[in-house]
Amino acid sequence: MALIRNIHKAEMSPVDMEGVKGARVAVMIGREDNAPHFALRHFTVDPGGHTPQHQHDYEHEVYIVGGAGTILLEGSRHPISAGDVIYVPANEEHQFQSDETNEEPLRFLCLVPVEQNCGGAVPGS
Repeated sequence: MALIRNIHKAEMSPVDMEGVKGARVAVMIGREDNAPHFALRHFTVDPGGHTPQHQHDYEHEVYIVGGAGTILLEGSRHPISAGDVIYVPANEEHQFQSDETNEEPLRFLCLVPVEQNCGGAVPGS
């Protein structure tokens, strides 16, 4: 069955992990929608906030929708902003951080394998 959802109307839930500050998530398409291969999640990170610094055994692809910040990849922080596309390899330590001076949150879409627990309590951001 086809599905259409709007990221601006999705109900966001706090990311429930140790090391998180000001991050929320909505599963836009996932296991509950009978998606066979991928889950698409929408994250927001408040100015000055961040996702946990973590790694896991699956890749994900990320599209920065709005805001600006940095991503920790390969041991270094890299600037990110709207329009950037990021590939995070499996087992790569990473963290998304929103600039403190942002007037809006850092917002990104994240694609992961649907077999993973793709909600906000999983290290998948």
